[in-house]
Amino acid sequence: MNMTEKILAKAARKKEVQPGEIIEVNVDLAMTHDGTSPPTIKTFKKIAEKTGQKRVWDPKKIVIVYDHNIPPNNIGAAEFQQITREFAKEQGIENIFKHGEGICHQVLPEKGFTKPGTIIIGGDSHTCTYGAFGAFATGMGATDMAMIFATGKTWLRVPESVKIEVNGEFQEHVTAKDLILHIIGELGVDGATYKSIEFTGETIKGLGVPDRMTICNMTVEMGAKNGIIEPNKTVIEYLKKRTSQKNFEIYTSDPDYDYHEEFYFNIDNLEPQVACPNSVDNVKDVKKVIGTHIDQAFLGSCTNGRFKDLKMAAEILKDEKIHDDVRMVVVPASSEIYLKALKEGIIKIFIDAGAIVCNPGCGPCLGAHMGVLGPGEVCISTSNRNFQGRMGDPKSKVYLANPIIVAKSAIKGEISIPE
Repeated sequence: MNMTEKILAKAARKKEVQPGEIIEVNVDLAMTHDGTSPPTIKTFKKIAEKTGQKRVWDPKKIVIVYDHNIPPNNIGAAEFQQITREFAKEQGIENIFKHGEGICHQVLPEKGFTKPGTIIIGGDSHTCTYGAFGAFATGMGATDMAMIFATGKTWLRVPESVKIEVNGEFQEHVTAKDLILHIIGELGVDGATYKSIEFTGETIKGLGVPDRMTICNMTVEMGAKNGIIEPNKTVIEYLKKRTSQKNFEIYTSDPDYDYHEEFYFNIDNLEPQVACPNSVDNVKDVKKVIGTHIDQAFLGSCTNGRFKDLKMAAEILKDEKIHDDVRMVVVPASSEIYLKALKEGIIKIFIDAGAIVCNPGCGPCLGAHMGVLGPGEVCISTSNRNFQGRMGDPKSKVYLANPIIVAKSAIKGEISIPE
């Protein structure tokens, strides 16, 4: 079996599983946020009415994070958060982060909830981010999340597996974001529908935690069920600092495993990439879109809002000024990252350059608040999606790029690359 199948087999209490097989698994961790908690709670209460079971299966294994509309930007968002707070108190759910701690996909690893070899199901499509830690992690809708809240179990079809091997060295101004954009551009938005993507190769093995998270975060943009990477020493050291647990269940794929598909990439000559409107697989070398006017630059999200991303952008913005035609919005992925950036003078660099630095959260990524686009406006963003209307008006446009390109473009007022 491969890594994913071994984790699923353990969770299903079976010796082995096969692609296409329907299994019931025990969930190790369930996560919802301020947007998906209320519909999950509503369905959970319907289940309670029919079954008489009014308590969640294990309050210690449920994590709730306020991140999509924090602080609430309208009455509906405020009501959603009220409902969630009341439910958490009623059920004894202590793992609720409601004071701007950050984006769920950053907060869970920081707080030690993501562990190798576990099953993590979240009420958000980018839950696949946790595959960076060797976990099986995937997103589900409110009905499925409600059943998990009630039973601690869910059903899955064992996905077919895709192996993506990456070798070579990143060139200047080229990042893990460019790699995953390039892969999505090659495979397409439906190139891995309901498949498990396993990343390997010398390039992947050498990556640290932030880059692994960026790569796994965007696997859902190819339609994948999950993305996963075998943990290296750096990942294990990160986990040991975040949890009292010192020994982890690390799964590896059998060397003779026969994958459904295999793809090989060499990045020695890879240039910075940009996903152009209105699809994540509409990927081009940045040189082909240089000079495109922008109205907004967004640095943040669960894809590229980590400290490493902020630092890369700050190195470009130091002693520079953001173009008069551009508003730059910076949203650190967590309060921990925000404080570190503040301590190291990075936040000052952003403010001195003319950027708007907002509290940790999802912010402009989903077009909810703190940077909504108007008709015809163009944004270059470090986030993960550029669908029509994703960040605001349906007539606006979104380009996806790495933090370096976003920062340089903010200075120039058009899509640009450092000299």
